[in-house]
Amino acid sequence: MEMEQQFCQSCGMPVNDSTFGKEADGSSNEDYCHYCYAEGRFTRDCTMDEMIEHNLEYLDEFNKDSEKKYTVEEARSGMKQFFPHLKRWKQ
Repeated sequence: MEMEQQFCQSCGMPVNDSTFGKEADGSSNEDYCHYCYAEGRFTRDCTMDEMIEHNLEYLDEFNKDSEKKYTVEEARSGMKQFFPHLKRWKQ
């Protein structure tokens, strides 16, 4: 049975058991990745737009493993549409 892909509710990165963030007690937080959430809190205090710009620093790495290659403008536009639906950025 195929599991639905989960995404970090802060940065949008795909997450799984090995990349979940951790609570202060060491338990997994399945909403966020370990880059965004550790020891029971967010690792970066930033706005949604700052997170998008941070993610763009990794666009070349993303494109290397992706069938579709995104330009900076395409990636920024896509994230600006996707991120408002993520738990951390919902208004």
